[in-house]
Amino acid sequence: MKPALTFLAFVVTAIAALPATADDACGQLITVDIRDGETQAYSFGHAEGEPIATLVLLAGGGGALDLDAGGCARKLKGNTLTRNVAAFRKAGFTTALVDAPTDHRSGDGLGGFRASVDHAGDLGAVIADVRGRASAPVYIVGSSRGTISAVNAAAFLTGLFAPDGVILFSPITSGFIGGRKAWVAQTVFDVRLEDIHKPILVVAHESDACIRTPSERARDILPRADGDLEKIVMVTGGPATDTGVTGVKACQGKYPHGFGGQDELVVRLISEFVGAAGAQ
Repeated sequence: MKPALTFLAFVVTAIAALPATADDACGQLITVDIRDGETQAYSFGHAEGEPIATLVLLAGGGGALDLDAGGCARKLKGNTLTRNVAAFRKAGFTTALVDAPTDHRSGDGLGGFRASVDHAGDLGAVIADVRGRASAPVYIVGSSRGTISAVNAAAFLTGLFAPDGVILFSPITSGFIGGRKAWVAQTVFDVRLEDIHKPILVVAHESDACIRTPSERARDILPRADGDLEKIVMVTGGPATDTGVTGVKACQGKYPHGFGGQDELVVRLISEFVGAAGAQ
């Protein structure tokens, strides 16, 4: 048993939800008590019909969505996962769009915290909470820097705190060692991928020009993991291809890095993978 489970068991007893808000396109704002008086908010939305699974959605960048009282993101709205929340629900998924915790909402946001034990614990509290709200498998889905958070949680957590599967879009595979901010060196390879024993899907775009997510390196993830179902999809085409934008500027949702103009494909890839995992 991993050492954080005792802490996590305490966390779940402290879960508290805000009063229900009006049903809208964004969802219900839920707040979970986590570490030392800090809280973790997420926007919870019901699937249309019987849920296939719950998707715990982790945006990239600093991870701070600045969720409002109606569960709507005021920041990172163009992120692959943030912008597709309504589409995921229409496809039969319950959604939990996760904000940064209260002690990581300013400055660099989650920054280097993404690969920490405490962050895994925070996400474990969210996973345990959504299990009590929807009777369905829970998949943790990360995009860009959110992929570091996703693999960290999947590798570390166990039991009802752990996800039933992992889905990574544009995983961070190239860091910058020696930069002004040390956490910029972090990649998914800093996590013990061999400790992931659940279904894992990796999705990259062949034309991704973001400096931190070279598509060819996405192929190195699955050989290091130990998932009981593993799949990689290399996406091509799309209206955002061949924009000529490269480097850090290319690390945005509207470009191939964020599968710009390919939202239907993003939803379909998740649906097909969760279906295949459930059929095992």
